[in-house]
Amino acid sequence: MDATVVAIAGDGDPRRRLLNHASEIHPYPESPSPRQPPGTDAKPERKPHRVASLDVFRGLTVAMMILVDDAGGAWPGINHAPWLGVTVADFVMPAFLFIIGVSAALVFKRTQNKIATSKKAAYRAFKLFILGVILQGGYIHGRHNLTYGVDLDHIRWLGVLQRIAIGYFLAAMSEIWLVNNISVDSPVSFVKKYFMEWVMAIMISALYISLIFGLYVPNWEFKVQTSNLTFSNGSNEIGFKTVQCGLRGSLGPPCNAVGFVDRVLLGENHLYKNPVYKRTKECSVNSPDYGALPPNAPDWCLAPFDPEGLLSTLMAAVSCFVGLHFGHVLIHCQNHSQRMLSWLLASTVLTASGFLLQLSGMPFSKPLYTVSYMLLTGGVSGFLLLLLYYIVDVIQIKKPLILFQWMGMNALIVYVLAACELFPTLLQGFYWRSPENNLVDATQSLLQIIFQSKRWGTLAFVLVEIIFWCLAACFLHMKGIYLKLQKNISARVMM
Repeated sequence: MDATVVAIAGDGDPRRRLLNHASEIHPYPESPSPRQPPGTDAKPERKPHRVASLDVFRGLTVAMMILVDDAGGAWPGINHAPWLGVTVADFVMPAFLFIIGVSAALVFKRTQNKIATSKKAAYRAFKLFILGVILQGGYIHGRHNLTYGVDLDHIRWLGVLQRIAIGYFLAAMSEIWLVNNISVDSPVSFVKKYFMEWVMAIMISALYISLIFGLYVPNWEFKVQTSNLTFSNGSNEIGFKTVQCGLRGSLGPPCNAVGFVDRVLLGENHLYKNPVYKRTKECSVNSPDYGALPPNAPDWCLAPFDPEGLLSTLMAAVSCFVGLHFGHVLIHCQNHSQRMLSWLLASTVLTASGFLLQLSGMPFSKPLYTVSYMLLTGGVSGFLLLLLYYIVDVIQIKKPLILFQWMGMNALIVYVLAACELFPTLLQGFYWRSPENNLVDATQSLLQIIFQSKRWGTLAFVLVEIIFWCLAACFLHMKGIYLKLQKNISARVMM
């Protein structure tokens, strides 16, 4: 990189460099070092070190995804909030989008052929989107149902992997086309270089706010099987229920603009059939867990809603833009203290802004992916990166986190096989006489017997599952096998 960050020590004082060429971040493979002129003493070459905290961050995020998905049912406290508010689980997905943005900043910091690079980024996003449709669109029926296949009239088009693909695509296109080709030699030039990316993030947020508060949501109908109702007579006839709305600016489950946009553009049949608001007090006697409908439950409790819908995914992409900023700081700042101070300031501003918006009337909500939620989770992700960077890359405490580092080196393949339950589903295809007699369920049942508790046995099983995938990722790393969203996302930096 031809940019050098400088600071003015005082009036008339010469400028001193904050970022030398030798302290840049170098993605794999490294470019050859310049040759020494003949007759000069060759200085010992300083090899850049891998920024291991990025791998640990990715691995920890995937491990939390597995924990939340597989143990959240037994432990509602670590499950997603039913609608408003946040739990530990609600920080996981934004953290993954955040680290994708950090990685994109490192990958696309040098773009020689913008058109060719854009095609590659679009192709990678397309592959990930299609993979998400296959894994989360209904084709695979899960580990407890050894069947497959989906009616195209009811396929779910959006999901977690699709959201990642869209966020990555927008961040990549922004990094390729919106970054000014100027040298960074001061904080002002840093702002000028990435100013248009910040404008893009603000425009997306403004569009989201204008739609969620300004879009008129009319009354709407949805189909429901009478066998799903508490007053069912056992028939499977299809009926229709009407939800009364006719208003603007609602952030509740039945009448929000996020669900309205999905119903209009995607269609009711293509939405998630088991939305998180079924765990609210209005819809479950076991709230915050799933349960039977309480007496006089509102009709919308049976309606579909996609937590990874179009409007919320558009807002979720801004989490990638937040990660871009943290990646830019990693590139342009020279030493640990400067990076950490910049990250601390940005994380504090994001977190405080999230709480201010929440106090102003925009609650934290993952299903809606409100702006306050995006700011809060972006700030917390920044604090987590700051903490891991200090532990792993500054004071060099790596061994206690080596399992997460291995998992982070192959985060995508672990997520596909584990968090999407592809591997457990394939493994359960081999059973003894009855589908219930398989290795996965037998192991989980054994741990529940040992701990004499379904909850603690389930938690132990999930922890064993996470350790297994960490070791599997270690094996893949030793064999040099990687499945990544983008090439060369590993970064090296002079410490």
